[in-house]
Amino acid sequence: MTSTLVPRDIVIGLDPDRNWHLAMAWAADEARRRLRALRLVVAVPPPRDTPDGEDTARRRARRVAGEDALRVASAWARDRQPDVRVITALLDGAPAKVLAGLSSDAAMVVLGSRHLSRTEEFLSAGSLVVPVAAQARCPVVVVGDAEHSTQDPPYLVVGVDGSASSRAALALAFEEADLRRCALRAIAVWAPPVFTLHTGDTLFHAERRMLSETTAGWAEKYPDVRLTHEVLIGSPVERLAEAAEHALALVVGRRGRGGYSGMRLGSVVHGLLHRAHCPVITVPVD
Repeated sequence: MTSTLVPRDIVIGLDPDRNWHLAMAWAADEARRRLRALRLVVAVPPPRDTPDGEDTARRRARRVAGEDALRVASAWARDRQPDVRVITALLDGAPAKVLAGLSSDAAMVVLGSRHLSRTEEFLSAGSLVVPVAAQARCPVVVVGDAEHSTQDPPYLVVGVDGSASSRAALALAFEEADLRRCALRAIAVWAPPVFTLHTGDTLFHAERRMLSETTAGWAEKYPDVRLTHEVLIGSPVERLAEAAEHALALVVGRRGRGGYSGMRLGSVVHGLLHRAHCPVITVPVD
């Protein structure tokens, strides 16, 4: 096994103790769509200070389990997508740190999700979703539920708020929709303010104008993508999750960089990772 990263691979982080099939299916299919290699990664945490070499034996067992998982998962991925080049890597280090580091040269990082509560997500030593999504330098795909491919016509949802991060999300969403030959729903969510000097109609129309201006020009670049855009009213997390209930995936921009907390990740993105029932793609500005 090698730890050398081929630039622009689709990277998937595997946990040998948990079911990886849903995330692996998404990653293998995406590698085929993008004509990329698929890199399967298992990271083995460093040893802790324990007496009598107890943790050394535990770590050795983890390495064996990792090798077994990589062998089984790579065979499964090749069966699903025979034309995709599959590479495996058993690496030493904390899984979140390893995967965040690999993101600098990856096209995407794909993770499974256990739909933990926020408290469980922060306290779980094996949790990857929050720290990797917060630190990654490439899009991170969290596959907690299958994409809804039976919806006719199929579509993606992208959240737009006029920020640089949402413009990056919009760019990736158009690219994904074009690769999949599916429709794209661009959605802005307006939460009516409690106290304001402006009328609600004025603010609502300003939100519609922002959405129209942000999406302008993309139809010429991707003429085969059917775009619709709408402004919904309410909580951004709830409205976007509802809009993506039957979507192939939900694409959102990620604000902030480098932190491990949910606030550094962005409260809306953090909420969607737990609330949405389809794959969620978080996109950094770069």
